[in-house]
Amino acid sequence: MPKPVLDHATTAAPRAPDTSYAYKASLIGAAHRFELTDDGLSWRTGGRSGLCRYLDIAAIRLSYRPVSMQSRRFRTDIECADGQRIVVLSTSWQTAALMAPQDRDYRAFLTQLHERMAKGGSRAMLIGGIGPTSYAAGVALSALVGVAIAGLLLRSIATGEWAGALFLVGFAVLFAWQIGGFIGRNRPRTYTFDQLPQGLLP
Repeated sequence: MPKPVLDHATTAAPRAPDTSYAYKASLIGAAHRFELTDDGLSWRTGGRSGLCRYLDIAAIRLSYRPVSMQSRRFRTDIECADGQRIVVLSTSWQTAALMAPQDRDYRAFLTQLHERMAKGGSRAMLIGGIGPTSYAAGVALSALVGVAIAGLLLRSIATGEWAGALFLVGFAVLFAWQIGGFIGRNRPRTYTFDQLPQGLLP
């Protein structure tokens, strides 16, 4: 009785589906394209391309980086062992007046990247927020601005300048909302593969 012919296409180990992500950092520049493959993190920008294997990723830093055109903008900095530095942004330029958020795709891409690194036994350093020096400078500057606003507000009330006092109150609320959110989200910390900092993801 003849032996059945094995179908290698069906008996081979299933290949994990690739996950891709792309964004434009500027209106006129080439798009940055990334793909998570079985071999590692593949990237392409214009005529340049490269591959960083998951075990060769030395560090990942997640941060919140709002800009005037987009208040919900997040950034990931990836450092590879060979010196490659990869930047992934959660927004993409669409037109001269539109920087579109890509929240769902950005989150899915980063979640899948961390899962693949963890599965491969990565020992990468996982960092959340900005550097301690920059963070301390931001906190000190915010405190100085807060003291200055409080002083001006008390003076306006004492002299009966109610219009000026209302303006200062409005400015204080706006400042606390924007700068306070930046400082709060970007507190320096480390995290683990199974607990990504939600404040640094859209």
